[in-house]
Amino acid sequence: MVSTFSFPTRIIFGPDAIHELPREIATFGAQHLLIVTDPGVIQAGIVDPIRQLLDDARIATTFFDGVDPNPIEANVDAGIRCYRKAGCDFIVAIGGGSPLDLAKAIRLRVSHDLPLEEYDDLRNGAEKISPEMPGMIAIPTAAGTGSEVGRSAIITVKSTGRKTVIFSPHLIPSVAICDPKLTVTLPPKLTAATGMDALTHNLEAYLATNYHPICDGIALEGIRIANENIQQAVEHGEDLEARSAMMMAAMMGAIAFQKGLGVAHSLAHPLSTVAGLHHGLANAIMLPHAMRFNLEAAAVRLKQVSRTLGIDVHELSDMDAAGKAIERVRELNTQVGIPATLGAVGVSERQIPALASQAILDGCHLTNPRPCSEQDMIALYRAAL
Repeated sequence: MVSTFSFPTRIIFGPDAIHELPREIATFGAQHLLIVTDPGVIQAGIVDPIRQLLDDARIATTFFDGVDPNPIEANVDAGIRCYRKAGCDFIVAIGGGSPLDLAKAIRLRVSHDLPLEEYDDLRNGAEKISPEMPGMIAIPTAAGTGSEVGRSAIITVKSTGRKTVIFSPHLIPSVAICDPKLTVTLPPKLTAATGMDALTHNLEAYLATNYHPICDGIALEGIRIANENIQQAVEHGEDLEARSAMMMAAMMGAIAFQKGLGVAHSLAHPLSTVAGLHHGLANAIMLPHAMRFNLEAAAVRLKQVSRTLGIDVHELSDMDAAGKAIERVRELNTQVGIPATLGAVGVSERQIPALASQAILDGCHLTNPRPCSEQDMIALYRAAL
């Protein structure tokens, strides 16, 4: 079997890495930047020092903050108008997964003319994406999606009302500047949700059915790092060592999931579009249920996950050892304050049919270890209520 592997971009990582931004921009010869961010990042005071860095370097900028928490196609259209009106030739994205994903979609659409839904990964959209697009620097302010090194953008498309994965190696940002100091003001609840998102990416990537031993190794190390550092990052947000570790785990998850994801993500995506949940929170709540669903199909791999989580499984059967991984994920959720049920965050039984009908159309479950039906999706949502 022939497999094609590709890995991400130039990464500048560490405390104060943000000071490299003007130098990196200079290497591209950019004349006018579109800065894509969101109101929360601005209100947190993260953007002001970056703006000053760019002003000091006499780099022209236009700011765009019209980013919904779960980006929609209208955000992309508004960003394109802003980019063109200002005469921009380069994009810098600052924030969590939403601004970073939106920036990727903007850079795609300013250089590609098809409707956004034509680039849907389920419609072989990657074949329609060329490398001809503006350069982009990604600056994460949270440790969750790993979008700064990822090759996908997730946008809710108007024609379907569904979160749509647009996937291509050409979407990987030109440079990722990862400064853990930019994450220290992230509140504990968001630190927990984004951190469990990173864990979910690594864990589902490891269980995914596609062949990619390189990603398997990265995913296991990402699981270990997240397990050992998430609680410290949540409880002691000023701890740069823990923040750095979680930022690395997030990047590792995004690198690993080029191999594929699983049913937890297919369940989580509609929880954002239908019920308005933060993506990381939705993943965190659904992950133990997805692991339980996959228990028999992925017992051997889940046993390795248990080992990676620091559990002694030497004398246990594969199934018993795999069950320990599920217990540990539930324990982690409790430790960092993730609610145990969907009902606790406002999801109701009446929403399940709409959630399941979107979940079955989501491509992430296609690499799940156990095949999924729409009835399986309904049962998993009900189990999580």
